[in-house]
Amino acid sequence: MHLPLGVDWMWMGIPWVLVLVVIVVLAARGRQNPESPEEILKRRYASGQITRDEYERMLQEIRR
Repeated sequence: MHLPLGVDWMWMGIPWVLVLVVIVVLAARGRQNPESPEEILKRRYASGQITRDEYERMLQEIRR
């Protein structure tokens, strides 16, 4: 069965629209709960990226 031209194009576009919607929803979820500067600093200290002295100095800077 052959559908009118406009309907054929619509059915071909629906998967692309769904893909775009999924991308937008996932991107929005990532931005809803951004880390605070203190959380980022704690994570960096816990992973060993910075020393205790650097952590304490940076924490004082953030809290000013």
